[in-house]
Amino acid sequence: MSEQQPRPDGDERSRRRADDADRFAGEKDEDLRSRDVTEGADRAPHRSMFRAMGFDDDDLSSPIVGVPNPAADITPCNVHLDDVADAALSGIDDAGGMPIEFGTVTISDAISMGTEGMKASLISREVIADSVELVSFGERMDALVTVAGCDKNLPGMMMAAIRTDLPSVFLYGGSIMPGQHGGRDVTIVQVFEGVGAYAEGDMSGEELDDLERHACPGAGSCGGMFTANTMASISEALGLAPLGSASAPAEDEERYEVAAEAGELVMDCIENDRRPSDLLTRESFENAIALQTAIGGSTNGVLHLLALAAEADVDLSIEDFDEISKRTPKIADLQPGGARVMNDLHEIGGVPVVIRRLLEADLFHGDQLTVTGNTIEEEIAELEADGDLPDDDAIDADFLYSVDDPKEEEGAIKILDGNLAPDGAVLKVTGDDAFHHEGPARIFENEEDAMEYVQSGEIESGDVIVIRNEGPTGGPGMREMLGVTAAVVGAGHEEDVALLTDGRFSGGTRGPMIGHIAPEAAVGGPIGFLEDGDHVTVDIPNRDLTVDLSEEELTERAEGWEAPEPPYEGGVLAKYGRDFSSASIGAVTNPRLTPDE
Repeated sequence: MSEQQPRPDGDERSRRRADDADRFAGEKDEDLRSRDVTEGADRAPHRSMFRAMGFDDDDLSSPIVGVPNPAADITPCNVHLDDVADAALSGIDDAGGMPIEFGTVTISDAISMGTEGMKASLISREVIADSVELVSFGERMDALVTVAGCDKNLPGMMMAAIRTDLPSVFLYGGSIMPGQHGGRDVTIVQVFEGVGAYAEGDMSGEELDDLERHACPGAGSCGGMFTANTMASISEALGLAPLGSASAPAEDEERYEVAAEAGELVMDCIENDRRPSDLLTRESFENAIALQTAIGGSTNGVLHLLALAAEADVDLSIEDFDEISKRTPKIADLQPGGARVMNDLHEIGGVPVVIRRLLEADLFHGDQLTVTGNTIEEEIAELEADGDLPDDDAIDADFLYSVDDPKEEEGAIKILDGNLAPDGAVLKVTGDDAFHHEGPARIFENEEDAMEYVQSGEIESGDVIVIRNEGPTGGPGMREMLGVTAAVVGAGHEEDVALLTDGRFSGGTRGPMIGHIAPEAAVGGPIGFLEDGDHVTVDIPNRDLTVDLSEEELTERAEGWEAPEPPYEGGVLAKYGRDFSSASIGAVTNPRLTPDE
C-alpha cells in the first residue's frame, strides 16, 4: 500500500489555488452573465459538459450567444431556417463569440388555417417568447440572435429579446418567391380565394388544382405584405434589425449574407452593451406604426406592436394606430391590396426606400437608434453611400407612390369603435377608404359554421357576417380566418359583404373585414349580445361600428347573457386561454403586463 501523502495545510492550499487561478479564469468581461457557468474551479463540471459538445478554451473565454431557431418541416416559412441559423452561427464564431443554437416551436398558420388547430397560433407567440427567455436565463447566455420564419415567430422572438434585454439582433428567414399561374404572380392567398371561387362555380376544379400546385414554389414566408413580412419590416423600423435586412428572399444568397452579418453585429452589441431597452422608445413605436400603415401591413401588426410595447414599458394604445394612420398616407401597393410582393420591394431597395420617403416628409423619427448603434437617418445615409439604396428619383416602380401623390391619403390601418366595439376594433383597408355598409347581422358562434354558410351559396349582398367566441379567451387563441374571408372574396362579395369578429385575420385578408373586436364575446362584450337580423353599420370615414339598438336595449340583453363554458378544461389551450388579456392591449399573457380584472 502506498504511503499516504500529507494533507496540505491552509497556507499550502491557498498557494495552490493562487497558482491555479489562471487555469480556471477566462478572459471575459466580468459583466458577462456566462461567467456564472464558465469560470472558476467549481465550474469544472459545467465546462466538462461544454467540452462534450466540442467547445474549447477559446470558446469558453468568449461571450455565449444564443441562437433560438424554430426550424421545422411544418411550414415552408421555416423549412430552411437551419441554413439561415448556420450562417448566423458562423458570423458569431468568426467575430469571437461562442454561439449556441437551441430550438423552439412553430405553428404553420397557413396549414392550420380554417381548422381547430389555428387556436394554437397566437399561443405559439407566447410559447416562443417564454421558451427563449427560459433557455437564455437558465443557461446564462450573454446575447441573442433571434431567428424567425412563420408569422408568430417574429413577435415571439422580439418579445423575448425585449423581455430578457440582452444584446440582441433580430434575424428574419426571408419570404418565398411568388408562384406563377395564368401568366401572373400568385401567392397562397390566391389559393384560399380560389376555394371561394370554386364554391361559386367561377373556377374549375382543374384550375384550382393547377393554382394549388404553383402558388408556393419553395422555402420562405408568405410573399405578400402579410403578417410575416409586415413584422419583418417593422423590425427595421423599431431598430431591432439592421435597415435593409427584411426583404432579401429566403433562398437568395443575400439572405445568408444578412444572417452572417447579424452574427457579427451581435458581437458589436455585446462590446458596446447595446440592448433593446436602449433602442425602444415611444418614437420608435410611432415609426413602426407609420411604416405599417404606409405599406398596408397586416392587422396583426396592431396586436403584436401593442404586445411589444407592453414588454418594453412603452405607453402605446390602440387609438395611437388610428391617429398615426390618419396622418400617414399609404404609399406602397403590395398584396393583398395590390398585386406586388416583398421581392418586388427588395428589387428597388427594400424597406429603407419607404422609410426614406416617410423621413423626407417628416412622418418618421430619424433620430431613433438602431441595433447598429447608428440612428435611422445615419443608416439611410450609409446605405446610400455604399450604393445599397438607389437614388429616389431613379426608382421606377408602379407600386410605390410618393407622399405628395399617394395611393391613399390615409394609411391602411383603421381603428373603429362604437357600441359594438367600446374598446376598439381593427380594419385594414384594401379597397375604398370611404366604405360605408349597412345590413342585417348573420350570427355564427364559430368559424366553421360561418364557412359552411359562405360555401353553401346562401350568402347575400348586404350581409354582415358575425363570427364570435373566437377571441383570445373565447377561442381560446384568437384564430385567424383567412379561409372564410378569402371564401367571401372569392365568391364575389369583396365590396358588398362585411365580416365582424372578435378573432383575427391573416395578413392576407382583404375586403371589409373587421377583427379584434373588444371586449370579446366570451367576457361579455356587446358582440356577444347580437341577434340574427340586427341592423349593423360599418362606417369607415367616421370610424364607427354600431348596431341599431339603444343603450337600454343593449343593457337588457347584457343582463340576460350567460358566459359560455370554457371550450377546454385542461392542457395548453386552457392555460393560455385563462391568461390572455384583451386584444385591445395586445393579448399578452406576461403576468406583469396583464391588468387585474
